[in-house]
Amino acid sequence: MSLTIGMMMALSFVASLVALAFLIWAVAARQFRVTQADAEAIFEESAGADHPPDDPTSFGFRAEGADTAMTGRGLILTLVGLATVWLIVGSAFGLIASLKLHLPDWLTGQAPLTFGRMRTMHLNSVIYGWLSLAGIGVAMFLVPRIFKAPLQAVPLGWAGLVLWNIGVAIGVYAIATGWTDGQEWLEIPWQVDGLLAVGGACFAAPLVMTALRREIHHIYVTAWYYLGALVWFPVLFVVANLPIHSGVQQATVNWWFAHNVLGLWLTPIGVGAAYYVLPKIIGKPIYSYRLSLLGFWALALFYSQVGMHHLIGGPVPTWVVTLSVVQSVMMFVPVIAVAINQHVLWGSNLWAFKRSLPLRFVAFGAVMYTLASFQGSMEAVRAINTVTHFTHYTVGHAHLGAYAFVSLVMFGTIYYLTPILTGRLWPMPRLISAHFWLVAVGFAIYFVSLTVGGWLQGTAMLDATRDFVESMELTVPYLQGRSVGGALMTAGHVLFALNLVALAFAGRGEAEPRRTAPAPAE
Repeated sequence: MSLTIGMMMALSFVASLVALAFLIWAVAARQFRVTQADAEAIFEESAGADHPPDDPTSFGFRAEGADTAMTGRGLILTLVGLATVWLIVGSAFGLIASLKLHLPDWLTGQAPLTFGRMRTMHLNSVIYGWLSLAGIGVAMFLVPRIFKAPLQAVPLGWAGLVLWNIGVAIGVYAIATGWTDGQEWLEIPWQVDGLLAVGGACFAAPLVMTALRREIHHIYVTAWYYLGALVWFPVLFVVANLPIHSGVQQATVNWWFAHNVLGLWLTPIGVGAAYYVLPKIIGKPIYSYRLSLLGFWALALFYSQVGMHHLIGGPVPTWVVTLSVVQSVMMFVPVIAVAINQHVLWGSNLWAFKRSLPLRFVAFGAVMYTLASFQGSMEAVRAINTVTHFTHYTVGHAHLGAYAFVSLVMFGTIYYLTPILTGRLWPMPRLISAHFWLVAVGFAIYFVSLTVGGWLQGTAMLDATRDFVESMELTVPYLQGRSVGGALMTAGHVLFALNLVALAFAGRGEAEPRRTAPAPAE
């Protein structure tokens, strides 16, 4: 045990030193001498000017709105397209797995169709296929705009796209055949992970090179989140996939990785995109720019060890779990900072929320980030964890973060950026509205079912007078609700894919500076 704990502490110390070096550089470069005017760095107009709403879907193209000549345009659109393919594939796997929880005799003829493999194929398809590819595509769209520099080393990005997708495809196929490392979030065999590691490096290089070529002095908060993710995720992925861990050591590293993938990879992708898209669509800067930087550095400080609360009750040192609980509770700091900035912005501009369909997705996802983080901090407390551990409650919480937060922000951002890159309006805007309501209602059913059913399941397991089988049987109606919600979400994903295909074959929309004046803020 001492080897793994020592390795993790050493890595955390090294990461802290790297973060400290960045912090010293940021202070020396006067990155922290910020004013509210720095929040307007993402706008084309000068600080203090009126910024028109920027969303071709809802307000039409502006004169400078289309960017069909952007460097790496084809790469970004291909990333979005392949991410959508993985979303549909992963949704199908997930729906089958959900149905099998209350229809256990369905599809039992082949081993790849068993729940254990279907659920694992779903997880890896949506995490490494959909969310990671969509996040990288969004980063390659936003980073050049933030740094006012063309995307560098685009051929490396194409190489990364090929290697990453081959790695995910082989990994999902390996899981279907039963070849797996057998750890949650780390199921892809370590022999295949090399493809993902090299592909990820090819993705990171163009973004880092673009940052080095920046033509602005100040780094907007979105770029801090993305650059942080580029530092954190490779360390997490490489260390966790080294074939040197076993037993309790392996479990410790497993949950160190699994939780940090959400907090130090997917969270920066989602929060960073929201920090850009919300003010751009509305045409107003975030509420407090200083608070946005506080939120980023608090995330970097408090998140790295929160995953150990999944091992409460296990044979791990008590101090490790206690450290995790404390850091989980301290996550209230960055979450409140993000909530104040983002919710005040869109909440005080409801005219934009009502009119902009992409904004609805991003704003809804931002609210879900706040709820998921608050729920996660409370779930880490031993009194609550005692009830929710090993129940469907945890599954609902995981989807609140990875789906309701990150996926919805990705949907909204893709709806925002694709017309800008193609110069074409979405051919079926009603499908965007239908998509939103299907995933919003579907997820509400999904989440409430698993949260209520999981809590009842946990209390039943803790009751010594009740048989264990009873704790399983009482969840059946709630698992059926999960499938209903999952089916609605999957239907929304199909509409999203259909609209994307229709856009690819649509004629170029008129790119005149058509603009609807925003309603005054109430």
